[in-house]
Amino acid sequence: MSLHVFGIRHHGPGCARSLRDALEALQPDIVLVEGPPDAQDVLPLLQQKEMKPPVALLIYAPEQPKQAVYYPFTSFSPEWQAFQYAYKKQIPARFMDLPQAFQFARLHSEEEAPAPFTTNEPTDELPLSTSINEVAIAQPTEQEAQQNHEHDPLALLAEAAGYEDHELWWELQIEQRQNTAHLFEAILEAMTALRGDKPPKDEEEALREAYMRQTIRAAQKEGFQRIAIVCGAWHAPVLTNPGPAKADAALLSGLKRSKVEATWIPWTNSRLSHRSGYGAGVTSPGWYEHLWTTPKQTTIRWMTKAAHLLRKQDLDASSASVIEAVRLAEALAALRDLTRPGLSDLHEAIETILCHGNTEPMQLIREKLEIGEKLGKVPSEAPMVPLQRDLEIQQRKLKLKPSPEEAPLALDLRKENDLARSRLLHRLALLNLNWGKLQRNRIQGSTFHEDWKLEWKVEFVIALIEANIWGNTIEIAASNFVKHEAESAQELPTLTKLLDKTMLAELPAAIDHLLEQIQERAAISADVRHLMDALPPLARVARYGNVRQSKSEQILPIIDGLFERVIISLPIACANLDDDAARQMLSSIDAVQECVSLLNDTEQRKQWQQTLRKLMERESIHGLLRGRCCRLLLEQQVLEDEELQRQTSLALSSAVESTQAAAWIEGVLSGSGLLVIHQDALWIALDRWLCTLSTEQFEALLPVLRRSFASFQSPERRKMGEKVKHLHTVSSSDKITATGTATLNTERAAKVLPLLASIVGGK
Repeated sequence: MSLHVFGIRHHGPGCARSLRDALEALQPDIVLVEGPPDAQDVLPLLQQKEMKPPVALLIYAPEQPKQAVYYPFTSFSPEWQAFQYAYKKQIPARFMDLPQAFQFARLHSEEEAPAPFTTNEPTDELPLSTSINEVAIAQPTEQEAQQNHEHDPLALLAEAAGYEDHELWWELQIEQRQNTAHLFEAILEAMTALRGDKPPKDEEEALREAYMRQTIRAAQKEGFQRIAIVCGAWHAPVLTNPGPAKADAALLSGLKRSKVEATWIPWTNSRLSHRSGYGAGVTSPGWYEHLWTTPKQTTIRWMTKAAHLLRKQDLDASSASVIEAVRLAEALAALRDLTRPGLSDLHEAIETILCHGNTEPMQLIREKLEIGEKLGKVPSEAPMVPLQRDLEIQQRKLKLKPSPEEAPLALDLRKENDLARSRLLHRLALLNLNWGKLQRNRIQGSTFHEDWKLEWKVEFVIALIEANIWGNTIEIAASNFVKHEAESAQELPTLTKLLDKTMLAELPAAIDHLLEQIQERAAISADVRHLMDALPPLARVARYGNVRQSKSEQILPIIDGLFERVIISLPIACANLDDDAARQMLSSIDAVQECVSLLNDTEQRKQWQQTLRKLMERESIHGLLRGRCCRLLLEQQVLEDEELQRQTSLALSSAVESTQAAAWIEGVLSGSGLLVIHQDALWIALDRWLCTLSTEQFEALLPVLRRSFASFQSPERRKMGEKVKHLHTVSSSDKITATGTATLNTERAAKVLPLLASIVGGK
């Protein structure tokens, strides 16, 4: 009976290739792999042809789906190759790490969020698991990286070999290695020297190693003669001789279990990299996959891939340049006393030759080549919650294939399939699963087109598992979730915004429930701003409801009731507001204007314009609001030139406080600049008012004035400058005054009087 321990580093083509060769030479009768025994039941799915890496094991607590851990695998993961070998030879293969059921129970008792077992592990093995919370975390800080470096055995070995970059040392010694003989013996010897007689650094590591030894002892008791043990290199020294079981059994006794479930999910290359925040990943999964699939002519083929990628972006990358880049990479490696070019050598050559020294294309190389976006696939037999299964069925039916790459999707809602696609994406968005992001409509004014950007993310699986509590289908789950949100909503605008989204998702039961809630909440709401902010979503539903075949007639009475209350309450609500309150009220006034514009009801528009006139003319109203009301009336072409001139004169008169006058200017100028450019009376009044300001007043008001003009486009500001310049342009022959009358040149007029007299017959 013999034990053979293979210390590996997760995600490494050199390790994977060496392990495969070592297993072929050993011919073991069982393979034990560091990993979660909770997933033992789904492990046979690796044999399915549909299983295409990268994939990940997902272990989660069904009662708390956010308490979950990922175990990513790809084709160049040593563990993946170990399992493939075992199934090919038809020998048992088992996970042997401490089950996540124990870990979840420990964390729950400590009231902590889930974390990977190997949070504090040395990076020699780049540990296997990562928690759901880690998927979105940022890169470690420089100080943290330095601390990790101090405790990183790889760094110590690399420095002993004369390398400052331990990743480069590992890549050259392991990942690009062709001769695999005695590799694992050397790793075991190095790790034994590094660990020495030190005990496990914490309880977590002690529990894990104790459980692994117990699993090894169980395999020995079953009579297996050649046991292959695949584990992180750091653990290798303590697994070569399990020893007596008493101490390990005592350490593991009394551990509580939580209920967990396991499944396989698709994974992506970007999630294998450090870019995703997965600290146990590799910085360059695309490069490692290249090393795995093309062990020969690695440099030439990498350069060729880079050239193809650049050509797709219409960048020049000739064959001659590829040859020159290969030669440069090999020369750089020789200068650095390397046997073959590493990734840094290749990138220096690409940037110098193929990118002509420009750094911008190197980001493309990094994203598309060095990392790559490859989405794995799992068999249909993999366990799924009903909601996940329903989504998969709809994806196939609607021909919406998940992809990690951002892709545009244009929908014509007059087509049945496109309408169904839109409906699905809106329902998923209600469940906080934003597979698609709705873009600005490319066809202005169209109600039949939607533009989306789709990007599938692996963490959506967790969102689906979590959302399954609301129902077993996307429609039912979204409807129940909306009802729940409606019950807990505290403000009327929240309800109407939710109704807008629900209408787009076409959920009849949820819509009826929302309408009831809106009517009840509107009847008791006393905040006029809440009433105003609630109008635009309702107006959009009423205006575009015919596209979705929704009952928009149910919404119009609600809009009418809210609108009448707004008309009555608004003048009082606008009186005596400070600057902040006025700015908030301005957004609410714009909301009502949007509602009126969308519905285009003649009577409603007339009432709204009358209200705007009242606000515009009241001196007790804040200047910002009066200016905005003036602007809205001007846009609707119901404000005559004389009235505009009168309002401008009143708002900018010397009797008005300068700050209020500046606020009025900001209100009247907000919006498109083309409309106000042609208002001569407005510009003349503005010019006069500015000339009356003292230096101190002008400096105090300058931020407000600059803000007023900042929203205009450059061509608009240029035309405004020309307009102001024209106001001060005086011709000797045609001088124009501020009142618009010509100055008479009597001397020149006297010269023509005799001629005019003879023409008309005068004397």
